[in-house]
Amino acid sequence: MAFSMLQLFLLGALGPRLVDELGLSPTLLGLTTTIGFGTAAVLSPAGGRIVDRVGPRRSLVALLLVSAAALALIGAAPGPGLLLGAVALGGVPQALANPATNKAVLAAVPPARRGAVTGMKQSGVQLGAFAAGLPLTALAGGLGWRGAVWTAAGAALSAGLWAQRALPADPPPPPAGSRTPLVPRGAVAWLAVFSLFLGGGIASVNTYLALFGVRELGMGPTAAGALVAVLGVTGIAGRVGWAEAARPGRAEWLPGWLAGGAVGAALLLAAAVVVGPLVWAGAVAVGVFAVAGNAVTMVLVMQRAAPGRAGQDSALVAAGFFAGFAVGPPLFGRLAERGAYGSGWLLVAAEFAAAGAVAFVWAVRDRRPRPGRPA
Repeated sequence: MAFSMLQLFLLGALGPRLVDELGLSPTLLGLTTTIGFGTAAVLSPAGGRIVDRVGPRRSLVALLLVSAAALALIGAAPGPGLLLGAVALGGVPQALANPATNKAVLAAVPPARRGAVTGMKQSGVQLGAFAAGLPLTALAGGLGWRGAVWTAAGAALSAGLWAQRALPADPPPPPAGSRTPLVPRGAVAWLAVFSLFLGGGIASVNTYLALFGVRELGMGPTAAGALVAVLGVTGIAGRVGWAEAARPGRAEWLPGWLAGGAVGAALLLAAAVVVGPLVWAGAVAVGVFAVAGNAVTMVLVMQRAAPGRAGQDSALVAAGFFAGFAVGPPLFGRLAERGAYGSGWLLVAAEFAAAGAVAFVWAVRDRRPRPGRPA
């Protein structure tokens, strides 16, 4: 999970260096996120089917090797063209990550522990944010940003070789049957729409938080990268804690409450335009509330997935999340071009508020007894 999105956290944390050395505009920096997650959103439904067919080990090995290739190409990029192509390639591991890891959890973890384990594995994404924001950003100060990215590529390659040897073999593929629909329905559809708005806000924070620190608050590149690291550490704690708390009967309400906390986090970032130190409180709150929302949705998917559908349902919800990641940063980037970061954070607050409204409407509808409704 950490390697599946590491490239995009690196682009955010190293954004100030990329803007200066490659001549990227803030809007083009946001476009890297759009391309990466747009690719992941398009590939996710097919990725879920692939994982259901070939098994989690093969999928995870492929994820790590493609991640290594994408990171290596980013490090070699002489300009925006190859950079954007490498980011598109990085959409492949993103499409495989949630269905593959969810299938692995369902296969290997007893039901009573799945919430906690799911939170832990979802926190791997935030471990990637921490790695990008602190050690790799610090490494970039000595080796340059290309050296830091190539170091990450080597780590991904090593992890792929380890996974091939260490993970248990995949079970035989299931017999061919009727193809499941690619359009989300029921709870999966509601969670996908919630994830769309949530992802739009989180992606803007991931992409522009460090640049905001440098350009608006006068921070150095390393200190601004530390904001991303703080987001990563608190996201780990939030995902583990809230996913473990997501038990049936309570889990349905958590996405709405977490989105409400995320609104407050975005408002803290907006207030940091006037009171700079509030940016740290905003980063912490985004990790605790907004980032945790994705882990809770994955717990809900696993609680409700029909046999053999866990990969596909996970992929459809993830597709909504990735679509939000593709749409959010370009909208924010237009405001960042004008230096209107306060307005950008208010836009993020509105996206989180929309996510909360969707979540609460679904939770209310989900509690209404309806004849013939599947459990």
